[in-house]
Amino acid sequence: MTSYRDAGVDIEAGNRTIDLMRDSVAATATEPVLSDIGSFGGLYAADGLGPGRILVASTDGVGTKVELAARYDRWRGIGHDLVNHCVNDILVQGARPLFFLDYIATAALVPEVVADIVKGIAEACSAGGCALLGGETAEMPGVYRPGAVDVAGTIVGAVDRTDLLPRAGIEAGDTIVAWASDSPHTNGYSLIRHLLDGRTVDQAMIDWLLTPHRSYGPDVDALIGRGVAPKALAHITGGGLLENVPRVLPGGLGARIDLGSWPVPAGFGQLVEWGSVSTPEAFRVWNMGVGMVAVVDPTEVGVTGLAPIGEVVVAAGERVELSGNWR
Repeated sequence: MTSYRDAGVDIEAGNRTIDLMRDSVAATATEPVLSDIGSFGGLYAADGLGPGRILVASTDGVGTKVELAARYDRWRGIGHDLVNHCVNDILVQGARPLFFLDYIATAALVPEVVADIVKGIAEACSAGGCALLGGETAEMPGVYRPGAVDVAGTIVGAVDRTDLLPRAGIEAGDTIVAWASDSPHTNGYSLIRHLLDGRTVDQAMIDWLLTPHRSYGPDVDALIGRGVAPKALAHITGGGLLENVPRVLPGGLGARIDLGSWPVPAGFGQLVEWGSVSTPEAFRVWNMGVGMVAVVDPTEVGVTGLAPIGEVVVAAGERVELSGNWR
């Protein structure tokens, strides 16, 4: 007699996974949450959002950083990576998170691994004031190789129409300021893993590479609390400074970035050395120490507490120009 388990899918492991994650998910529940884990769909009461509110949604994944996490059996941070990346993506529109849904797929469920990832997701949701409303755990033998895990998620947030970013009025002469990254965050790990292959890597480097993606919500809120209303925010993800900053600038404007205006973490220098990676390629693949930038009025720079790293310029072909030497 053939069973589903004979085909590689363990229903009991799936049930155990749900039991292990139940408390983590419940800990994120906020007042508008009307459903519990196990429902076919998550319920969230929207009546309290109020007039003039806009919902903002984004979906993303952790990418191949999960393979590095698997090598060293360090899963909790992957959950933080997933949530914080998505939080930052909607922050760029001025939104704050309401709820989150995750998707975890693997060849064969290891309940403790999935539960550890979900615990990290729940911790990051709680830190960001976001409910973990639901998710899906898929066991797909034959699609994923043994030991492989894929992690993705969707976030929904809200913003008042009057606070929507980017705002009108970005112009040449505006200043670009930046918050530091904590690691490569969740981008460029296919190249990183390629560069690690066959090398002996010290523990400090591994710890840095697996440091979770930072959430910039508290930083942006602190900036606004100082009376500075950013004209635009850009999350420095895939494409780096070269491709992400132009996404928030109006047509006809570009940016000039001074490579000597912030300290590039030594880990990036090591990766560049290992691969003989060119400067443009490095700044397109990795964040190079900058995780989020804000465009602000130059008269407010002193209030931000952040050092300028560049300026908005005219007729730069809507691109970023790198000037100076970072090494």
